[in-house]
Amino acid sequence: MWNDPAPLPMPDDAEFERYVRQTLASLPPEIAVAAGEVVVHILDYADDETLDNMGIEDPLDLLGLYHGVSLDQKSAFDFAQQPDMVFLYRYPILNYAEETGDSLEAVVRHVVIHEIGHHFGFSDEDMEWLEANGE
Repeated sequence: MWNDPAPLPMPDDAEFERYVRQTLASLPPEIAVAAGEVVVHILDYADDETLDNMGIEDPLDLLGLYHGVSLDQKSAFDFAQQPDMVFLYRYPILNYAEETGDSLEAVVRHVVIHEIGHHFGFSDEDMEWLEANGE
């Protein structure tokens, strides 16, 4: 479907994960508790099936993805089939940071907050507030 781009300098897994953990730790406590129920996966890219389902041709166009049912749509009577998940895609995030000149830490923070925001059913304005007002 697509060719892997030339290798980009990649932070090691521990550094990337540290940025994710820092972001999660900076969330207000009432949000952090519920966000702690979300499983975070860090992958190099989205798989072909995900890209096809979303109609995305260039894998660098997808930085992250929330998979689940947002809290504002869940019922106490719902039975969870699988845990809610956030997928973060390293190469697209790194590529975006390089293209924009933003720090990798800032881009990771933005993507994590955006995807966690979907878990809560937040609007874009809510996510912007959360990003600006985190610790």
